[in-house]
Amino acid sequence: MDCQTRSLRYRCAAREFVADAHPRGVSRWRGSTWLGHLGRAALGLMCCAVAALGHEEEAAEQGRIEELVVVGRAESLVGVADTASMGRVGQAEIERVPYLRPGEILERIPGLIATQHSGGGKANQFFLRGFNLDHGTDFSTFLEGIPLNLPSHGHGQGYLDVNLLIPEFIEVLEFRKGPYYAEVGDFSSAGSARIEYVDRLERPFLQASFGEFDFYRVVGGGSLSLGGGDLLAATELQFYDGPWTRDENQQKYNGIAKWTRGDEERGLSLFGSAYYADWDSTDQIPLRAVRSGLIGRFDNLDNDLGGDTSRYSLAASFWHGIENTTSVRVYFSYYDFSLWSNFTYLLDDPTAGDEFQQVDQRTIVGLDATQELIHSLGPVHLHSTFGAQLRHDGVRDVGLFKTADRRRIGTVRDDEVGVTSLGIYWNAQSQLTEWARVYLGVRGDLYWFDVDGVSRPENGGREFDGIVNPKVGLILGPWADTDFYANYGGGFHSNDARGTTIRVDPVSGDPVDRVDPLVATQGAELGARTTWIPRLQSTIAAWWLELDSELLFLGDAGNTEATRPSRRYGVELANYWRPLDWLILDADFTFTESEFRDSAPAGDEIPGAIETTVAAGVSMDFDSGLFGSARVRHFGKRPLVEDGSVKSESTSLVNLQAGWRSPDFRAGQLVVKLDVLNLFDSNDHDISYYYSSRLSGEPAEGVEDIHFHPVEPRMLRGSIAWRF
Repeated sequence: MDCQTRSLRYRCAAREFVADAHPRGVSRWRGSTWLGHLGRAALGLMCCAVAALGHEEEAAEQGRIEELVVVGRAESLVGVADTASMGRVGQAEIERVPYLRPGEILERIPGLIATQHSGGGKANQFFLRGFNLDHGTDFSTFLEGIPLNLPSHGHGQGYLDVNLLIPEFIEVLEFRKGPYYAEVGDFSSAGSARIEYVDRLERPFLQASFGEFDFYRVVGGGSLSLGGGDLLAATELQFYDGPWTRDENQQKYNGIAKWTRGDEERGLSLFGSAYYADWDSTDQIPLRAVRSGLIGRFDNLDNDLGGDTSRYSLAASFWHGIENTTSVRVYFSYYDFSLWSNFTYLLDDPTAGDEFQQVDQRTIVGLDATQELIHSLGPVHLHSTFGAQLRHDGVRDVGLFKTADRRRIGTVRDDEVGVTSLGIYWNAQSQLTEWARVYLGVRGDLYWFDVDGVSRPENGGREFDGIVNPKVGLILGPWADTDFYANYGGGFHSNDARGTTIRVDPVSGDPVDRVDPLVATQGAELGARTTWIPRLQSTIAAWWLELDSELLFLGDAGNTEATRPSRRYGVELANYWRPLDWLILDADFTFTESEFRDSAPAGDEIPGAIETTVAAGVSMDFDSGLFGSARVRHFGKRPLVEDGSVKSESTSLVNLQAGWRSPDFRAGQLVVKLDVLNLFDSNDHDISYYYSSRLSGEPAEGVEDIHFHPVEPRMLRGSIAWRF
């Protein structure tokens, strides 16, 4: 159980205790190659065995009734939430969503868009609050308390790969936006998400899915009692070729195991996961090549692209106490990554081409400890949380190499990197009156960077930096089941360690400026949350965010570039309505303005900043066992260059789901469903960029053009599941 998730779980009860406030009826919720192949095989066998054992155990314990805990947007957070833009998504919402890839689960966060410009095993490209988050910078994500973002990554700073998620086992996705929370630090200026798997399955299950373009997926798992606790084990296998002229040949092997013992007052949890994927990719292509008929929309210009990645993690968590709670989590991860790309074709090397390889191999160790206290400071009653977070990334090999046919022909940069961080924070909440409560917090972060320049020793070195950020919030209400919020906070994101010690450009050898290790941000938000209309929950938030500088290490080029200070502001509206027991409607809208704060001849538009998003859907679940849903996802045009003269087109997609589940007899339950993805066969762009590239016969300086990755065409996917 995640330390921060437990904190939110008991927050309502703690407030009532310290301020003698009245309860609001808020729902409670729970919160090396041979080695890799051997691990995947062992996990698969273990999960199958656990599923069978779980079935036998249930048969032996007939009549056992498990507590039903409702988690998700159906819960009212009036009287509990600290901001208008925080929320939760539960399994009930996740299972109603037809999705193409696991990253789209995060699109249940209002305003977040997850796209792809390469093969399905690569991290998604994320957009939120006017940020082109690339592959995760400024949005931090945790799985079972383990941070998934990777600093100083071979492909991009803050790299976030959520392809390892198994959606069927997610109990809750808790999201927060803005830099207002003391318990999250690096990469969280736009927002953060915490994902928890279930502790136990009521019944083991097995699901098989199949679809067009050779899509095959098997997922299953089960639970049993072991050592006085509950053991959950699950496995997932997936294969997919995709609509591309060159088959994607995606293979994914995934498994988790989780043992939990204890109760709300005291407990222990052990978690392990193993994930491996490899794929061939069709990257973004130049629009001019498609318009001229040189290639089709699903073709490529380099037939050697793709990658492979793996991640193996272990975590142990302990918690004790309800009112004065101690929580400790330790974690370890081993990570390996290799990616071949070519975005400019023949621009830099007309003979061998511009193909390159990026690699990253690291181990991660960390500690996350919190102490919650119910206490008084004079006449003021407080619920305080003291926390410490220690993490070390030992990157044994992070590099960029020139390649041809996936063979290395040159080294751009090769390094060993160490990044150590220590975050210490305090936050306190107090119910001043029945209609007013406050949130105060402060967070300090220290970073140590150590770079060994293997290919260029002059680019090695050590660097240190620190930052302190305040957090404050005022919540008024509830009046007529409505809360009003005002929040302010400072945040930051770290930069790639290699950029903090660099002295010369790794390609030209020219002197270059170093980047600041930590980049400060600050933001504010005004909002409201209401359940005044029965069965309708609505939130509205007006927000503002500034960055001192969007400094990034450019993994594709092997050097650093400091962009200008920026400002973003916008409005978000989210609605979740259940007018009938069998009918749910939801609609989320975001409107954002983004700009550079200084003046420059190039212009003040921020490339990739989305201005509008819409996510809406309807889902139905009848007593007869029939169920279905329809969802629309739209994100608007966005500038691709700083003067706004080139913009992307908007993208709109509609997905459908229909299915039937048998009555929940003691013997088991059958579930059959059909997903229709991209119902209207849209030919929109999944993502677009604007830069120079060179095709055969074009000028040596190349041609500036839009490069895009198309959305995948309409496809059908069917699933059949059996809950034993």
